[in-house]
Amino acid sequence: MDITKILIIVTNIGLYDSGKLETGLWLSELTHLYHEAKQKGYEVTIASPKGGNVPIDPESLKRFTLDKVSKKYWADPAFKELLANSKSLSEVADVKFDLVYLAGGHGTMYDFPDDSVIQTIIRNHYESGKLVAAICHGVGGLLNVKLSDGQYLIKNKTITGFNWFEESLANRKKEVPFNLEASLKERGADYTKALIPMTSKVVTDGNLITGQNPFSSKEMAKGVVRKLEASI
Repeated sequence: MDITKILIIVTNIGLYDSGKLETGLWLSELTHLYHEAKQKGYEVTIASPKGGNVPIDPESLKRFTLDKVSKKYWADPAFKELLANSKSLSEVADVKFDLVYLAGGHGTMYDFPDDSVIQTIIRNHYESGKLVAAICHGVGGLLNVKLSDGQYLIKNKTITGFNWFEESLANRKKEVPFNLEASLKERGADYTKALIPMTSKVVTDGNLITGQNPFSSKEMAKGVVRKLEASI
């Protein structure tokens, strides 16, 4: 039996445009899926637009946000080495995966939306019936993906992602380059969110799965693996 292959795409951006604050990957949005996938014996590839170092948002390493799973991996030198040497997207662009997953963190708002390689990878996998998933700000990587018929992938899709009120709670409204929630709606997506901000919400629409925020990481990972298991 073929091994299930997962591509996790992460950011290379470690600073907001203002240069005042650090950002990067939100660690738990990677570690929970990574953990579930490894438990199942899946093959996991971590790649970024440029390859090489993956900066970690310092906010995701704080006591309140560094959960048990993330803490375990952050203490593992081999895992840190993996993040210091991510593959470039161009290296994996022609590889067939069973799941393409866009991890979040504010850094993704800068290098995901206009990346043509991300768009090609997602379109090809989505149209071949493979799973595509994105969490939090990683959902911004779906914004400009067009299908072969010229339509935006997210048009008329029920999805979620980090919302504008949550941006206020995170005190990042003046730092972010755009309003993700508004942008998703502008593309024709049927945007939905949890009743209570900063609580878990995962939405599945066919072979597209989205998670709202970092607190969705655990539910997202388990939901994605269930869907993968069902499709094998």
